[in-house]
Amino acid sequence: QELTFLSKREILLAYKKFSELLPKEDRENARTRRVPKSHILTLPELRANPFQHRICHVFSTSEAGDDSMSFEDFLDMLSVFSDSATSDIKSHYAFRIFDFDNDGTLDRKDLEQLVNCLTGQGEESRLNSMEMEQLIQNILEESDIDKDGTINLSEFQHVVSRSPDFASSFKIVL
Repeated sequence: QELTFLSKREILLAYKKFSELLPKEDRENARTRRVPKSHILTLPELRANPFQHRICHVFSTSEAGDDSMSFEDFLDMLSVFSDSATSDIKSHYAFRIFDFDNDGTLDRKDLEQLVNCLTGQGEESRLNSMEMEQLIQNILEESDIDKDGTINLSEFQHVVSRSPDFASSFKIVL
């Protein structure tokens, strides 16, 4: 409880949810088991999230690179997405989720993937290349303080700090 932003009740509920994602014979030892990403993605809280795969990737400590989660990984994820987590913590993880190529900056390619996740993958909802270019240009003009063509963590946190809805919308409620 001291290592998360969760209450004892929320941790117990998280443990129950986590163990239910395991096969019956593994539930006794849920603390030492890993849940496959495919099972994590069945959670209603993640099922409709356009960043579900990135969320699993960012919070998984799997050495196999399969984005499976231990109970600690699962708790970390729920802690960051809880109402009690600070805006700084939330924005740090949001940045990591949006940094698709894991290079520590949001470049044009990351921003394009971000926009595509938000607008959906269907042809009718996808932006054409001119609209996409204009939107990315607007994002960079607004956010790229040092004008290097990318958004770093501190620039991202600066933009997020001016968005009063960010912290309340960046959450998962069990």
